[in-house]
Amino acid sequence: MVNEDPNLGEPSGAPEPESVLRADPSISAHPSVSIHPSVSAYPSSSAHPSAGAQPSGLTHPSIPGTEDLSVIKVSKRRWAVVLLFSCYSMCNSFQWIQYGSINNIFMSFYGVSAFAIDWLSMCYMLTYIPLLLPVAWLLEKFGLRTIALTGSALNCLGAWVKLGSLKPHLFPVTILGQVICSVAQVFILGMPSRIASVWFGANEVSTACSIAVFGNQLGIAIGFLVPPVLVPNIKDRDELAYHISIMFYIIGGIATLLLILIIIVFKEKPKHPPSRAQSLSYALASPDSSYLSSIVRLFKNLNFVLLVITYGLNVGAFYALSTLLNRMVILHYPGEEVNAGRIGLTIVISGMLGAMISGIWLDRSKTYNFFMTGYLPLGFEFAVELTYPESEGISSGLLNVAAQVFGIIFTVSQGQIIDNYGTMPGNIFLCVFLTLGAALTAFIKADLRRQKANKETPENKFQEEEEEESNTSKAPTAVSEEHL
Repeated sequence: MVNEDPNLGEPSGAPEPESVLRADPSISAHPSVSIHPSVSAYPSSSAHPSAGAQPSGLTHPSIPGTEDLSVIKVSKRRWAVVLLFSCYSMCNSFQWIQYGSINNIFMSFYGVSAFAIDWLSMCYMLTYIPLLLPVAWLLEKFGLRTIALTGSALNCLGAWVKLGSLKPHLFPVTILGQVICSVAQVFILGMPSRIASVWFGANEVSTACSIAVFGNQLGIAIGFLVPPVLVPNIKDRDELAYHISIMFYIIGGIATLLLILIIIVFKEKPKHPPSRAQSLSYALASPDSSYLSSIVRLFKNLNFVLLVITYGLNVGAFYALSTLLNRMVILHYPGEEVNAGRIGLTIVISGMLGAMISGIWLDRSKTYNFFMTGYLPLGFEFAVELTYPESEGISSGLLNVAAQVFGIIFTVSQGQIIDNYGTMPGNIFLCVFLTLGAALTAFIKADLRRQKANKETPENKFQEEEEEESNTSKAPTAVSEEHL
């Protein structure tokens, strides 16, 4: 596996001799595969353009400009893609928590209840649930670049709409801006594992996914720290509107810059697949495969179902805590908005460091059960491993739906417990469900299907296939999903 040479031309119509590929150690050639006519070798519209299925195996594409599935290489652009995604994910997550981190100040400015401000956070969770499947379908149909452009554009639009809500009677306008940002989030949350699979090699996917989710967590951390500094707790509404406008202008400018960079830099996929698992995924994908049947198969996977529940419990508890943290602190320490933000910052930074360390560790050890419950990105990667070769967008999307559902339940329930009984019972309520999530994780078996595909010994497997061909009058060997 090597970095992509920018001077490398498009593959010619004729395949390279096998001896040449073996002689060059810098290029990993995909093993020759015999494909039965009944097994479609055409990828779905989100995958690489089709390479014709020939009895002798995967060949170079006959259409100029398409990718060569027989060459496994990583692209230098991959780091720019994941870092850019991380940045606009950060911008969106900042907008999620910017109201909750100074809940009491926005209550005073707009003259609304704490529950109304809580819904500015919960609308992110509520919007995601009905829009997951349509957006996951769009990701499969139109690919990463279209989804990235749409999510970044909506994020930018929502940021500028909020600038129209700088009067106390314009609370509905800020709701509209926040709802637009929440729709943008649907186009963002399902992408980390997909970007990692499409752009990164087998020994980099966990690190890449951690970096992609790192931006989301960094945005939440900044959302805890910056709003209390930019928007002080003052009584003069005109002056307060001025401070709020500064925060809105900054985030609007950043969102606009990121949209421009997405248009220029973000590409659909690299010229060559970065791993054997990804190459096989392209070859096995079928345009006729049923979208709903994929979801049914996922819910028949017991390990994945357990992962959905545990991920939802843990991340949902984090969402509730982030939304209600300001209320809990201000209840006991009035006027300490800045310190409440620092507490939230400490929580998120601790998780970010753990996620990065464990992501790097997982690329070496693959011990998902040990780390999964504490870290958001590892849940995505574990889901991809358990469900390969199913779509990464669908598996990560279902994890996020569970997180949003539990997030709404926990936020509403804990908010009511805090209002009626105090913060201690509310925190005990969350701890009970966190303990349940940790216990259920122990029952998840680490069936790492993608790693098995990457670690297959092609020489032995295909030698057996050749022997079988000789015993069946040279009939092509069928390569199926079950065989992989």
